[in-house]
Amino acid sequence: MRLFAAVLPPEHIAAELASRVEELRRLPGADALRWTGRPGWHFTLAFYGEVDEDAVPELSAALERTARRSEPFGLAVCGGGQFGEGRALWAGAAGDLAALRLLAERCEEAAAGEHRRYRAHLTLARSREAVDVRPYLDRLDEFAGRTWTVDELVLVRSDLPRSGVAGERPRYEAVARWGLGAGG
Repeated sequence: MRLFAAVLPPEHIAAELASRVEELRRLPGADALRWTGRPGWHFTLAFYGEVDEDAVPELSAALERTARRSEPFGLAVCGGGQFGEGRALWAGAAGDLAALRLLAERCEEAAAGEHRRYRAHLTLARSREAVDVRPYLDRLDEFAGRTWTVDELVLVRSDLPRSGVAGERPRYEAVARWGLGAGG
């Protein structure tokens, strides 16, 4: 199964962001992007790729230890950016980014992964071709959502589209959740 560790924004935060995304989707050329639906909105901490089912209990135990060692922290969806000349449009983060980075490092360590430069982002849209996303970035630069307390770590399974049907999106399922901190 294809797995990653993530922070999921709570529903009231996703609703705020959804209002801004609806504005973006009304801009000229928005149909050139494949927009990520709300169920796919997350801040990836560590991507594990294909994991054998036999290895999931060990990974889960390591992530549970990671969650207990990590204290809750404040985070907000704020601003935005792009990867690959408009091939990925994303919303950024503000708040205790040091705590978010530390949690990401610990999640990578949980699977004996290598440390990569962490860039907190929540993917909003993708494109196979380079797209001029400046109008979208201008609107995202003005966006600052409310701060919420990140108090859980989530192991997520993603199933990529296989049907070949245009517009089909990946499906995401929370496999396990752990509260942050000693009480988690």
